[in-house]
Amino acid sequence: MTATLDREATLAQTDAPRRVGTALTMVLAPWGFVVANACYAWATRNGGSDQTGADSLALAAAHPGPLRASTIAAMLGCLLIIPATLGAIGFTRQRANRLGLIGGSLMIGGYVAYFGVAMKGLVDLAMAQRGGPTGDYAAVLDAASESAIPFLLLFVIGNILGTLLLGIALLRARTAPTLAAVAICCWPVLHVTGLIAGTEWFEVTGATLQAVGFAVLALRLARTS
Repeated sequence: MTATLDREATLAQTDAPRRVGTALTMVLAPWGFVVANACYAWATRNGGSDQTGADSLALAAAHPGPLRASTIAAMLGCLLIIPATLGAIGFTRQRANRLGLIGGSLMIGGYVAYFGVAMKGLVDLAMAQRGGPTGDYAAVLDAASESAIPFLLLFVIGNILGTLLLGIALLRARTAPTLAAVAICCWPVLHVTGLIAGTEWFEVTGATLQAVGFAVLALRLARTS
């Protein structure tokens, strides 16, 4: 009996800091992707892409500042989104536990894979800054991108399908504000729309809405006793 009481007291002492810490990551993590998408949208506002190694080198040479900020923001977002997603999964345990766990797990796996994919941006910048055999550099980047296709596919599945399933789970669970769930669902929808339309600003809008959704969840979590 004494051991049980001691354990409950310890949990009570650590619950508030853990809850506040999780809420903080829920606020910060999505803004990493807002910054990343906004910087990339600005860099490509007059054209350009990173579809091939040659395209990536040309874009990095033309806009090193925005692309560096985009890469760093994306990597930080990938790190922080893990505890943030775990916090969001917690809202789905009562009525949509399985769906929330599947969606959240896919989302975490996708962003873990994307951390490695995003690091390629630093290599692009280093090659563009150094100069040299651009054709050889482009061939190396193309080969590296081809090898990373499985991880890129995992990111796509986690980023789009995982996020959508987590948002639907939040709607079904009815333990979080509907605004939060709908805003999170907007990210994959607008991301796909941006890919079809060929403009990054849809992704910026979707990432901003997702950030709003996670912020609403964070506020609800921080207020939970």
